[in-house]
Amino acid sequence: MGCFFSKKSKRKSDKEERTPTTTTVETATSNAVPLGNNTTDEAPKQYSWDKREKVDPKDYMLTGLKDVTVGRLPSKLNGQQFVIQECENCNIYVFDHSATITIDDCVNCRIFLGPVKGSVFFRDCKDIKCVVACQQFRTRDCKKMEVFLCCATQPIIESSTGMKFGCFQYYYPELAFHFKDAGLSIFNNNWSNIHDFTPVSGENNWSLLPEASAVLDFVPAPDPESEFKSIRISTDPARSIVPLTKGGRRKDSEESCLFVFFSGEYTTANARKLIDEATGKGFVLVQTKEVSMRPEDVKRVFQNSADNLVEWITKGPVIALELNGDGVVEACKNIASEVFSGTKVFVSDNKNTSSRDVDSFFNFADMQMGL
Repeated sequence: MGCFFSKKSKRKSDKEERTPTTTTVETATSNAVPLGNNTTDEAPKQYSWDKREKVDPKDYMLTGLKDVTVGRLPSKLNGQQFVIQECENCNIYVFDHSATITIDDCVNCRIFLGPVKGSVFFRDCKDIKCVVACQQFRTRDCKKMEVFLCCATQPIIESSTGMKFGCFQYYYPELAFHFKDAGLSIFNNNWSNIHDFTPVSGENNWSLLPEASAVLDFVPAPDPESEFKSIRISTDPARSIVPLTKGGRRKDSEESCLFVFFSGEYTTANARKLIDEATGKGFVLVQTKEVSMRPEDVKRVFQNSADNLVEWITKGPVIALELNGDGVVEACKNIASEVFSGTKVFVSDNKNTSSRDVDSFFNFADMQMGL
């Protein structure tokens, strides 16, 4: 894919280069006789690149469109790169995973981008509303964007103004598989931790969307008459593949609790079950992380409880959640004993030390992920 947009080589085609030639000599009887064994015709050799499926660059681009609903259905990109450029007043839906996506010179568009293994880069865009999941998110020379984001690293804006961010909230049946194919964890989302590469003194180039913001008020569902009518989407936060977190917004309570699941067959399902149980009781999910730990990390983060946990970190990454609200520590301890009695977990022991638990773990996780 990296060579889609390069100029065609002026060299002869493979077919021309492989065209067989014969050399002849004149015998004493003046009959022309080809050199070599000419009794059988050998089939031309086939190489691996001859067997590759032909790729049309146009299948991986949307260019110069206006007032239309367009995009790609599942299995159409399959991890390739994608380009969107010079589109105006369009609804664009990419219901697939991809390698990288660049969006250039677009105006007044609504965009959904399925999980991107690498970077999503908006350049010279204006009045964009979008839902994006990616490893890296960056904008340059953009104005007035509203983004519902899931980003594994710290999002970066550069020479951009009027940027607003909210937490990714989306579902369609293939989305969980697309996250896995893109190598993204649904629990690593730094949507509110924005880095402004070009800050202006006395001004704020970005802010967070209101907490009650609904995705469909910004990026509508596909037109039922469009090619995407078969995609069963939902923007209900309770169904979202990525957990809805409070992020960098001010916490409602001074009491938080750290709840950690150690790797096992149902770790992801257990974490989602905890979220349902806790939010059903009125508590708020602040942040989540999925990271690998070493024995020395366990001792530093969990301190007095480390001896009972070291053996469990060899089984795979841990999933940690910060829950917030008055009485949350006691409630989480009850949930752990009643719902997850057969599962290895760590739960803050009391509200006097729970804030320290939260800070110790998430500071470690941020360092581990280079944030």
